[in-house]
Amino acid sequence: MSHCEAKGWSVAQPVPFAGDGVEADPYFFDGGKSLYFISTRSTDGIKRKDLDIWRVERSDSGVWQTPQRLPEPVNSTGSEWFPRPASDGWLYFGSDRPGGFGKTDIWRARMDEKQHWAVENLGAAINTAGDEYEPLPAPDGQKLIIMADGGLYESRLKGSSWSAKAALGPEVNVNGSEIGALLSPSGKSLLFSRDIKGTQSGELFLWHIEGGENWPPSCPRS
Repeated sequence: MSHCEAKGWSVAQPVPFAGDGVEADPYFFDGGKSLYFISTRSTDGIKRKDLDIWRVERSDSGVWQTPQRLPEPVNSTGSEWFPRPASDGWLYFGSDRPGGFGKTDIWRARMDEKQHWAVENLGAAINTAGDEYEPLPAPDGQKLIIMADGGLYESRLKGSSWSAKAALGPEVNVNGSEIGALLSPSGKSLLFSRDIKGTQSGELFLWHIEGGENWPPSCPRS
């Protein structure tokens, strides 16, 4: 993690709850009080081979607590990626678990009144025989950005169901490598990464969907 200070971003340091495996896809929720991420860290002394979804809470004083692995059926014998909670209580994620439509699918999970998790596949409107692996619900809950074969797609909420996904335009999808999307709090801007062919790494891109809002905020803030 890095802090925005008077002279800019501080040197990045490992978070205090870092584990001993691969860890990725962090996402703040509930005003920064919770963090979802995926990890292969050891559980009960056993190093896991598949990526699972974890959540860690932060106290009112800013101290991170002990991370908790989400239980089955949220996690499975396959890998889970990109956990992203929605405003209506659903937790969206990608997985290569059995029972999907293709190689990897988009799923969602929600806890009921008895603290039991239920998991469901988003169905044929979203998932294909190929790869759909990263879901991003919009802040207002009315839109879903999907990262899949061919780049970034969008689906709209129609009643209680998601519409068939449609590819975003050429201003976003250039070579099909687009991934890791993040919407601004207003939903008017989309940050994502793209593999620039022939370079050593991917690059970040910003698409102003509606106007030119000042986001992400600069550091230091002037």
